[in-house]
Amino acid sequence: MKFYVLDDLIKSVKSLTNIIETKNLGEVIGFSTDSEKAVGEILSKSPDIVIVDLLMPVKDGITVVNEVREVNPDISFIMVSQVVDKNMISDAYGSGIEFFITKPNNVIEIENVIKRVVEKKQLTSVVQGIRSVIGTPEISNSVNNHEAHDKILNKAKKILGSVGMLGESGTKDITSVCEMLNTKGEKYDSKTTLNIYAESLGEDPKSVKQRIRRAIKRGLTNVAALGIEDYYSESFDEFSHVLFNFDSVRMEMDLLRGKAQYGGRPSIDTFFEGLEILCERE
Repeated sequence: MKFYVLDDLIKSVKSLTNIIETKNLGEVIGFSTDSEKAVGEILSKSPDIVIVDLLMPVKDGITVVNEVREVNPDISFIMVSQVVDKNMISDAYGSGIEFFITKPNNVIEIENVIKRVVEKKQLTSVVQGIRSVIGTPEISNSVNNHEAHDKILNKAKKILGSVGMLGESGTKDITSVCEMLNTKGEKYDSKTTLNIYAESLGEDPKSVKQRIRRAIKRGLTNVAALGIEDYYSESFDEFSHVLFNFDSVRMEMDLLRGKAQYGGRPSIDTFFEGLEILCERE
């Protein structure tokens, strides 16, 4: 994996670069302490993963993420900051980051987070490769497509059941969206998919997203409870890192333990993208 590090403090840049290289996590192909100049350089170098500070002069980390993802949504972001304000952290996840790490830098946490993001990107690459093969005329026909369609939908329902979401009204919307995407042979798009689905129902997209978010919140709570019961279980490890932002799971666990007033905030985009990955995985 190729990395780019952006932080207005050079000592933080050196610290993160040192962790990536000494732990053999990948190659740092660029870095900057100037957020305004960094956007163009990131787009030019096209790294796999960018580690970016939240609070920087001139242009903050969230703005950087938004500007880069608007041009190249395939670049993944890990955000670091001393900020603990829940609203700012929620805004950061809303911009599309994979993880939020609180400073000071903890080597073990940074290493584990980077490994998770790398694994997710590798899984996504495998899924895209499978899609390109399935889509070839030589092996694609109506019977195979129908069988694959049913298989993916059944797997999606099984996953939703595993995280305790089948009783939620928004879960029906989630399965309907999966069915719509499979029928069209399309991938989930954070900007258009739910709007198209809401339009097909004749409903306000905000109402649809609210139902879906409530259902995903239920799943988040159930996965957090599973983590409290058995932190090292395979199910918790898989669901907490693929279907949800792990930081949100951790916040939900703290709420269930009575250590926090607020729980994690679920990301609809992360959930659908993770569900897509799990459904394609054999």
